[in-house]
Amino acid sequence: MSARTLATPMRASLKPFVASVLVFSALFAFGVRSARAATCESLATLALPDTTITLAEAEAAGKFTPPKPGNLPGPPLDNLPAFCRVAVEVKPTKDSDIKFELWMPASEWNGKFMGLGNGGWAGEISYSGIRDALRRGYAAASTDTGHEGSGGDASFALGHPEKVIDFGYRAVHEMTVKSKAIIAAFYGNALKHSYWNGCSTGGKQGLTEAQRFPHDYDGIIAGAPANFFTHLIVSGIWIAEATREGPTGYLPKEKLPLLHKGVVDACDTLDGVKDGLLENPKRCHSDPNVLLCKGADGPECLTAAQVEAAKKIYAGPKNPRTGEQIFPGLEPGSENGWVFFAGEREPPIVASHFKYLVFKNPNWDFHTLNFDSDVALADKLDKGIITATNPNLKEFFAQGGKLLLYHGWNDGAIAPQNTINYYNSVADAMGGSAKVQDSVRLFMAPGMDHCYGGDGPFDFDTIASLEQWVEKGKAPDLIVAAHLPEGPASAKPDRTRPLCPYPHVAKYNGSGSTDDASNFVCAKE
Repeated sequence: MSARTLATPMRASLKPFVASVLVFSALFAFGVRSARAATCESLATLALPDTTITLAEAEAAGKFTPPKPGNLPGPPLDNLPAFCRVAVEVKPTKDSDIKFELWMPASEWNGKFMGLGNGGWAGEISYSGIRDALRRGYAAASTDTGHEGSGGDASFALGHPEKVIDFGYRAVHEMTVKSKAIIAAFYGNALKHSYWNGCSTGGKQGLTEAQRFPHDYDGIIAGAPANFFTHLIVSGIWIAEATREGPTGYLPKEKLPLLHKGVVDACDTLDGVKDGLLENPKRCHSDPNVLLCKGADGPECLTAAQVEAAKKIYAGPKNPRTGEQIFPGLEPGSENGWVFFAGEREPPIVASHFKYLVFKNPNWDFHTLNFDSDVALADKLDKGIITATNPNLKEFFAQGGKLLLYHGWNDGAIAPQNTINYYNSVADAMGGSAKVQDSVRLFMAPGMDHCYGGDGPFDFDTIASLEQWVEKGKAPDLIVAAHLPEGPASAKPDRTRPLCPYPHVAKYNGSGSTDDASNFVCAKE
């Protein structure tokens, strides 16, 4: 066996040790002997590998207006406690420029750290996520993943393979390790726990951490994860083609509410409750043919081409040569969410991948995608840098790590079945679903859109559930979700419902309001 063969597992085993060395070095550098190691401003002189602390300022309680890319002001954040704001640049390679911010409570720190995820192609720090975690007493951080720009634009990747790696996995890991060292220097106390919270790209980032860096976090919340990234991109183009005008016709976004109503009318009561929601859309076999126009096209019917487009979206992309499913289709009930990829022009978030990472041609036309050879090429070039489908989480689970997955059934951006598929793959790798219940649980949310919003209850506290699980060993048997009506942010919920660990579903007990979670139980279908 060669030295090179031995090097990879040795490096992997040293990662937790190196992270610990950074933390203790930070403590030593500030001569920690008291409860507080340093003032906020003195953190500017903290020396960490490949790292420059560009700002370390104490911020007063109240309102804070964070910067946006281009030094423009972002939306103000209210009701903040006093905190130490640290801005950091990390350059692990010559072509890397990873920026992140770490905010630490000036008082009443809960002893914990939280990393916050991004959306789309990232390009900016999630200040609202940091705010929410800070309000809970967390020291919290978010990164731009190594580039500045729009979440729908991957042009940063053209000619910059190291920046692709930064986006894929390196930026979050660097942020996590360096944040822990800064926290140690500031407080002079060891962290009690570290948590990750993200949805969509943030969900993928959480799974990447569990797969690549299992010692970074004790608990991970991964919502609607974009983990099968290359195939998700193909799914977006598949949907875009069906909802944009072409030679064979298309399904216009104005017809989506009509299609949605047809599905709800056909399948609403399959779960025993008439509430406008599908508890499990897999049981719904509504046929869009019932909406077929009897004559000319009109607002209350679908043409034959529109019916076929709808069926195509439900079916999901398939390899035209082999018939292999590339990515799952969207679920019945999600029709109003199909506007995510519908529009007059190309869908930038998915077209960007093939333009800048695959073909390296900014003028590439998404209509030309070959659903056979081009998909294979995308997989080959990715090499698992962005995609995060490895089901082997044994090291993460062995150190007590907990993974909380969730996904809205009405998601029109990422097919919910993708998350179910990943959950099942982890269960299979661990010897069956019964063996993983202590380590990973999946919660499907009826009527919820992509990450948040929708007709069903979509507001729920995954953080509190994960804290109970990690810190007290109490696995979540259900999570109560609330639906918030449109209007003022202070509006009270108009419906609550339990979310149940997959494959269980919420079943009405037969009495009381169907808008009250207490009248439902989690049970097998």
